[in-house]
Amino acid sequence: MFLRASLLALLPALAASIQLPGYNGMKVLWQDTFTGSAGSPVNGDLWDVANVKMNNGNNEQQTYTGSNHNLQLSGGGTVQLVPWRDQAAGWTSARIESKATFTPAPGKVTRVEASIRMGAAPAGSKAGVWPAFWMLGDAVHHGTQWPLCGELDVLEMRNGEGTAYGTAHCGPSAQGGVCNEPVGRGATLPVGFDSEFHTWSLEWDRRPGDWTAEKITWFRDGQVFNSLTGAGLGDQGTWSTLAHAPYYIILNVAVGGNFVSASVLAGASDGATESGYGNMMEVQYVGVWESA
Repeated sequence: MFLRASLLALLPALAASIQLPGYNGMKVLWQDTFTGSAGSPVNGDLWDVANVKMNNGNNEQQTYTGSNHNLQLSGGGTVQLVPWRDQAAGWTSARIESKATFTPAPGKVTRVEASIRMGAAPAGSKAGVWPAFWMLGDAVHHGTQWPLCGELDVLEMRNGEGTAYGTAHCGPSAQGGVCNEPVGRGATLPVGFDSEFHTWSLEWDRRPGDWTAEKITWFRDGQVFNSLTGAGLGDQGTWSTLAHAPYYIILNVAVGGNFVSASVLAGASDGATESGYGNMMEVQYVGVWESA
């Protein structure tokens, strides 16, 4: 296992850094292609790095660190977020949050996208591993509690089950309400499992000029797998939280928690859940575009 994990960590260094794709009629507002030497930290001008054991009500087990044991540039134009288990200290992992926020502009399409692959550990060794590419409403930084602040999950996976989740969380109630909390308004996509890069995207479309006709759409490799309209949500104030307010981007790999299998509790102690690069999330780029 150690040999395979070590080789996997080195493979990205053989690849050249890629450029953001171009989209007709759209301009890039923000980007990171994770250039830098192997083992380097992420760009501190673009990202805040979590160094904390999260206490967010999810019952997660990991402590997030900025150590290159958990978070590093590969040297080949990617960033690797790697969960590790220490028999004494427990699980550590990585979480980064964009310093910039992005507000969907009236009359325009705003697109957030990342190219991501998962580590190659077999599904049976992924119990409790929870990689995610998502966004939180900046209102959470100003006293608004979840889920009223808004959350848009572009991609979540769990337990190596081969299913992708794209979800909106928005309240107004933590139980039920128009967003069906705490489950949220979302869709799943059977994707099987591979360790190839795929693009995961979310678009806000505010071109209609009428909140009921505005739309949020989720994509995998350019194919729609979920969508939500203002009319489908049915509440103007809540829609404004999802589609008119500033959001920031988060990449993280959690271990354990309410969303994933309880079997990680056993895996954390008996080794069933693989530690290291086999359960990493690796990202080639993150970008934000806006229509001209």
